[in-house]
Amino acid sequence: MPFLGQDWRSPGWSWVKTEDGWKRFELFSHELEDNNNNLDMKELQDENKENLFPGEDCEVVAKKRKKDHFNNNTKSHFFYQEKWIYVQKESTRERHGYCTLGEAFNRLDFSSAIKDIRRFNYVVKLVQLIAKSQLTSLSGAAQKNYFNVLEKIVRKVLEDQQNPRLIKDLLQDLGSTLCILIREVGKSVLVGNINIWICRLETILNWQQQLNNLQIPKQVSNGVTLDDLPLHMQNNILYKFSDGWDIVNLGQVTSTLHMLSEDWHLWKKLCQYHFAEKQFCRHLMLSEKGHVDWKLMYFTLQKYYPKKEQYGDTLQFCRHCSILFWKDSGHPCTANDPDNCFMPVSPQHFIDLFKF
Repeated sequence: MPFLGQDWRSPGWSWVKTEDGWKRFELFSHELEDNNNNLDMKELQDENKENLFPGEDCEVVAKKRKKDHFNNNTKSHFFYQEKWIYVQKESTRERHGYCTLGEAFNRLDFSSAIKDIRRFNYVVKLVQLIAKSQLTSLSGAAQKNYFNVLEKIVRKVLEDQQNPRLIKDLLQDLGSTLCILIREVGKSVLVGNINIWICRLETILNWQQQLNNLQIPKQVSNGVTLDDLPLHMQNNILYKFSDGWDIVNLGQVTSTLHMLSEDWHLWKKLCQYHFAEKQFCRHLMLSEKGHVDWKLMYFTLQKYYPKKEQYGDTLQFCRHCSILFWKDSGHPCTANDPDNCFMPVSPQHFIDLFKF
């Protein structure tokens, strides 16, 4: 017997087109509906005097105009921001289809994540890894959202004047990838016109020029400065850094910090934090006096081995529910002991989750 009634599952979601792509929203009031009801046929005819639609055609145009009017009055306040997604790798009786990398990148709302200082480095690293190997696997909408997020990252760095070196590395990798894709067009599948990719490359070159011209003004303060702190406190600050270039840059501020930044104990601890002892033996760097040059060893080892990643906040994956979520937002877990099911997700692990 055929099913003749209304679809019992759901009427579907409502979507709104934004600068970041299509987003789902929830209606929190009836104001928009009231505005739509006020849009009558007379208004339609006044706005389109040169086009007259008889009968059913006029009704179709009126519905379309109502939809456009509704979309124009819907702002980002009504957008439904998802804090978690279900990672589905195959079809089941209950769920059909699977979740792709581009879909996850769109739905987890990384545009808001870059505003959180704890998540900024995490999102930048993820964007960099996608630029190196997964850019062509993104759909057209995901690529548009990707470059929108990238634009917001660059704007934030230019405004806040923080982490410029991190973004320079990201743009360098992305620019190299785009050059290869454009040069070898036809050997790989590109979503969109080739002119779009050329325009994106020009935009990246423009961003790189802006970052190179970035001038950080000297801070004038009448209070206590870093140089006024006791020597042991300045030394403790240096030991808190996990990146060698940050230590080098801080050592250029004053002569005292330069002396502290050259301490071999500091670089030895940094090497031990990022690399294993077996790796030391393969790339042993000695000074002219026969001692181990730990600073030189650090920069040599990072060319061959990945450094230990450290982030203020990361995505979490629930092994019981197969759900990806931000730690502070949580998710509706059905496990008896949810804490034992959670595991942090590194940027590389995030990409690996969607390799089928």
